[in-house]
Amino acid sequence: MKKLMIYGATGYTGRMAAEHASAAGTPLILAGRTEATLASLAASLGVEYRVFGLEDIAMIDRSLEDVGVLLNCAGPFSKTAELLMTASIRNGVHYLDVAAELDGYRLAEALDGKARIAGVMILPGSGGSVAMLGCLAGHAIARTENPLSIRVAMHVSGGLSRGSAVSAMGSVTAETLARVDGKLVALAAGSIRKFDFGSGGVDCFQVTLPDLTTIWRATKVANIETFVHVTGEGFPQGDLSALPDGPSEQERLANRYQAVVEVTDAEGKVVRSVLDTVNGYTFTATAAAEAGRRVLAGEAQVGFQTPSMLFGNGFAETIADTTIVDV
Repeated sequence: MKKLMIYGATGYTGRMAAEHASAAGTPLILAGRTEATLASLAASLGVEYRVFGLEDIAMIDRSLEDVGVLLNCAGPFSKTAELLMTASIRNGVHYLDVAAELDGYRLAEALDGKARIAGVMILPGSGGSVAMLGCLAGHAIARTENPLSIRVAMHVSGGLSRGSAVSAMGSVTAETLARVDGKLVALAAGSIRKFDFGSGGVDCFQVTLPDLTTIWRATKVANIETFVHVTGEGFPQGDLSALPDGPSEQERLANRYQAVVEVTDAEGKVVRSVLDTVNGYTFTATAAAEAGRRVLAGEAQVGFQTPSMLFGNGFAETIADTTIVDV
């Protein structure tokens, strides 16, 4: 029987994804670099574990034996995605991750042809903002006849995990990008636009998100902009390695996420939809575990896919307490 492997299973998000996958009865292998923590988590869940780093290609290949789906939760993804994507293609294993860095999605585009030849699916962003915003955008676009542009904004609340902070620092870019006429274009930094997440308009900063690639790939709408509004502690300063593992369960419960999309059609009409969901870490782990379960069960298409393309625009609403409202 083929199994779902979670690499980085003892990290903050990986551990929660492993717990969700185990609870769903998904055949599971935990993996990572450190045996002591892997052995403890595997024993608590009653599953198998494998210890390997990413320096030895032969070891990676041996470790993927009897694995049908690999879920990469080991950030920074700039250091793990390429090695594990190419290993997955080599070994005929479907690849999933929870990355939020644009470069990983550019890599998936570049590897699309090789993955198709190998009969392998590449599904970066199987949980998190890519699943949230992709499904929200697809939902709103279905309400329009001829969509010309999309603006999406995410309201991030609460603190970051240590791993997210380190990954974010590693992917910081001076460029603010948007998709203009189908191409990624650099814009002047500092653009601010108001969006209403349900309690009145708030200032949102234009940022570069991977949804510039995934929403375009799923919808072919040629003009896309992405924004974020942050409340709570904001981005941590100082020694990131000294941060706690991540928000506590109580902190996650107290800090829900919202997102809004505005789709403008050829006649200038604007359609708006708002998504409300649990904390982003809870959503990410739950959605990634569910995506892994479904792909292992046979829901896969070869090449570079997005959650909304693979599972449909309703996927986000199947995760935890997630709703989309048209406004």
